Amino acid sequence: MIDGIRFKFLLNQKIVYGLYILLAVVAAVKQYLHHSFNNYLIFKYTFWHLIDLKPLYFNSPLNPYFDCNHYGPAFTLFIAPFAILPDWTGTVLWNVANVLVLLWGIFSLPLKTNTKIIIAYICAHEALTSLFSYQFNVALTGSILLSFSYIIRKENFKSAFFIAFGTMVKLYGIVALAFFFFTKDKLKFILYGLFCLALLFFVPMLFSSPQYILNTYHEWYISLVEKNNSNTSLDSFQDISLMGFVRRVAHNKAIPNWPMLMGGLTLFILPYIRIDQYKEVGYRLMLLASTLIFTVIFSTGSESPTYIIAFVGIAIWFVIQPKKNWFVITLLILAFLITSLSPTDIVPKDVRYFIRIYSLKALPCVMVWFFIIYQMLTINFKKELSMQKLNQEFAKDL
Repeated sequence: MIDGIRFKFLLNQKIVYGLYILLAVVAAVKQYLHHSFNNYLIFKYTFWHLIDLKPLYFNSPLNPYFDCNHYGPAFTLFIAPFAILPDWTGTVLWNVANVLVLLWGIFSLPLKTNTKIIIAYICAHEALTSLFSYQFNVALTGSILLSFSYIIRKENFKSAFFIAFGTMVKLYGIVALAFFFFTKDKLKFILYGLFCLALLFFVPMLFSSPQYILNTYHEWYISLVEKNNSNTSLDSFQDISLMGFVRRVAHNKAIPNWPMLMGGLTLFILPYIRIDQYKEVGYRLMLLASTLIFTVIFSTGSESPTYIIAFVGIAIWFVIQPKKNWFVITLLILAFLITSLSPTDIVPKDVRYFIRIYSLKALPCVMVWFFIIYQMLTINFKKELSMQKLNQEFAKDL
């Protein structure tokens, strides 16, 4: 009886929000007190550099931080409310804002509330990893989820806005175009998207100048190309991807990305041939999970804090499984142990180094992704009983 009460207590949306806000605050305060908030300073000064018409992608020795910014000019709009605050306040509120967007996205999904709460719990530790680095990936994940939820609810403008926002901030957001075929008003959706892109392109000019923004987009492109080249070294903290795993196991940084990218893209697109399944909520959620994982495991820019994106995909995949058999549970356990826990002090230092140097953090996510593709090609989402229940739950939600 007591255990039942405790379990019911945990399955409370307010408890989840409280937990995530607590994680955000603790991570922010801890890093701030240890003077370890370099990422936040990079983000903060993008706004002030915009105002002062300074380069966004050049690391001057005069800057109070090291490394370079790699986010688009539109990002300056999102960070602006925090940049004007003292750092001790800005760091905390920045983390809190990120988790609120993530939870907004999770609780927008067409699933029962208890199921969405379980997703949030599964992802909590991976979110904490990103929060220690003040990563925007937490909010970016939420924006991808929102673009999905709004498009299947036929709120095309909202969906188009979040796709445009994610794209203009970090390019990753463009992957939400994978959900384009779920809308009937495709022309209207495209027009909304173009309007949102234009809006996010021109608004930063109000704080700077048109020529400055045009130059900045060119510099952004150059910075991304340079970053991609540096990521593929065999000892970097980036390239925690399928390509990085292959290069590092082979000890050959010359292995190109394109064969694996083309193979991955082909597999990603293959389930689209099942047009008759498009209307099924189970199929749509599987595609969402596939998209979130694909975004990370096929990116040379993926680092440990990026995996909040993929881990939400794994959590969604797990909760909608028709049968949670030993194979499915084993994949989830491997993902939690190797992907989520590997950067922590729970894992011995030598093991952590081994996992990082061979990009093994990506491996469970790769395994889950291949299984998702198999399921999307073989499951009849119309006839599968558990998937029919998802459709019924979504119909009630609407």
